[in-house]
Amino acid sequence: MVSDPIIRIRGLRTQFGPKVIHEGLDLDVMRGEILGIVGGSGTGKSVLLRSIVGLLTPAAGTITVDGVDVQRAPPADRARLRGMWGVMFQDGALFSTLTVRENVEVPMRPLGLDAGVRRKLADLKIAMAGLPPDAGDKYPSQLSGGMRKRAGLARALALDPAILFLDEPTAGLDPIGAAEFDQLIRGLTDALGLTVFLVTHDLDTLAACCDRIAVLAEKRVIATGTIPELRRLAHPWVHAYFNGPRARAAFDQPTGKEL
Repeated sequence: MVSDPIIRIRGLRTQFGPKVIHEGLDLDVMRGEILGIVGGSGTGKSVLLRSIVGLLTPAAGTITVDGVDVQRAPPADRARLRGMWGVMFQDGALFSTLTVRENVEVPMRPLGLDAGVRRKLADLKIAMAGLPPDAGDKYPSQLSGGMRKRAGLARALALDPAILFLDEPTAGLDPIGAAEFDQLIRGLTDALGLTVFLVTHDLDTLAACCDRIAVLAEKRVIATGTIPELRRLAHPWVHAYFNGPRARAAFDQPTGKEL
């Protein structure tokens, strides 16, 4: 992992009307790492993700991705950034009237690729996401929850992104399906050299996937580090989260990955 930040956030303030979600938030995401984002309900984990990818406009502060200011860059630079990342939202956000293959092709259409090329590329991404070949012809309503998440992942991978944003990727999955998805993310990251920004509440996902973890609380990032580093902190929420009974079950057993 190269130790330079591909995403840099400084002094971020996000708010909805009078309600301030983040105030003075600073965060670096290092190139090539899987960074887990955790925090209590209402701390703005998904809001932070959406701010980075430009779906929300911060009230103050700066967000740069690969050296480009997400909010203030010229349109051509912002378009280049959008080609650098893929986003998988919690519910998959698939178009219900399109097949899985057609969903995966959506980000490719502005590129003007031949229909046959789009189809082949979409089928490749579907396979990379761990779906069977016949999944491409199915509609989202015909898929299980786990398969819909993989279809969402395939679409996020459509443009060969350098950065992958994942919002609660294992939420709603059974333990076996969640573990398989964790292994998939780790494998894709290692094989493709991705940087992954992963919002999760799943302790097993943190243990299996993440190189570092950032903790949101008090409207900012209060700590970043590996699991062993965060387990040594005295902050009440951090201590309860990383040292409670469920945390001990997740972190005190071998995962096959040293953190």
